[in-house]
Amino acid sequence: MSRKGALLRGAAAAAVAGAIVGLMAAPAAAKPHHPHRDADPIVIAHRGASGYLPEHTLEAYALAVELGADVIEPDLVLTKDGELLARHEPVLDETTDIAQHPEFADRKTTKLIDGVPVTGFFADDFTLAELKTLRAEERLPSVRPQSAAHDGEFELVTYDEVLDFVDDLDRRVVTYPEMKHPSYYDDKGMSIEDALADLLEERRLDKKRSPVWIQSFEYESLLTISERVDNRVGLNIDGQGPISDADLDEYAETLDTVSLNKNRIIPRDANGYLAEPTDVVERAHERGLDVHVWTFRNENQFLPADFREGTAGAAWGDFAAEYELFYSLGVDAVFSDYPDKAIAARDC
Repeated sequence: MSRKGALLRGAAAAAVAGAIVGLMAAPAAAKPHHPHRDADPIVIAHRGASGYLPEHTLEAYALAVELGADVIEPDLVLTKDGELLARHEPVLDETTDIAQHPEFADRKTTKLIDGVPVTGFFADDFTLAELKTLRAEERLPSVRPQSAAHDGEFELVTYDEVLDFVDDLDRRVVTYPEMKHPSYYDDKGMSIEDALADLLEERRLDKKRSPVWIQSFEYESLLTISERVDNRVGLNIDGQGPISDADLDEYAETLDTVSLNKNRIIPRDANGYLAEPTDVVERAHERGLDVHVWTFRNENQFLPADFREGTAGAAWGDFAAEYELFYSLGVDAVFSDYPDKAIAARDC
């Protein structure tokens, strides 16, 4: 049997075993798990179609919709004047042409993010009008030269503009904003939770059935915004290792989703090969939690060693096999830089 076949068979066995364990030992207060789209996993365009175009641009979101994504994911940071800007982090250096703007040279500074000193240009030191003079650039130009070819073409956009774009579509597309580094803003007397809640309330998108889901890596931030809005909320959990039943019980009481690093579901060994799948998907489902998984990318350097083809890190490997493996475990959604490939693997 091939290694791919063995992995898929192991995943199937893990799923069956997890289901049996769930029937025997499910928590008494467990709520039923109801996937959003029957048995089909949802495809979330990670930062837009970010494998093809510079991330968090209106053009990347539009391409993701054109390719069939169910959900688009804008990461959100705050500007100096309190606007919600679609950027992956407060620092602008890696994804904009800020270095080509000598008029802003004196804004470079060092700040603490999650306790770590970071030097660069920070969005919260610029007004939205100033940020509109910048243009987006590809984060990984040597890996994705086809995207880097569009450097300097696209302006930065606000979440309000993303919502305007979605409103004009002829089909329902969910936006899944992630509040980036809420504690960073708290320390500055700013509230990204209030900024997002204010916008959702203004646009009447603050309801449970709203096509807006909210995510964060900070649990307390999700509890805070849940006091203002009724949208579905999900906690992002990075790293590798087990998640306790006690933690899942707490999340089930307060959240709708756990959004996991792939290694939480299938760990990798020291050489990058996949180990046996864990039972976290089944245990989360027992408690009524959806499970979203990130991030799926086509390039060898991001794939498990099992699915790499050749030695070039930027070359595409057998990404379809990775999707197939995770879909077989019953995950509810995948974050992908290449949403068309996630859809093709799901629908084949």
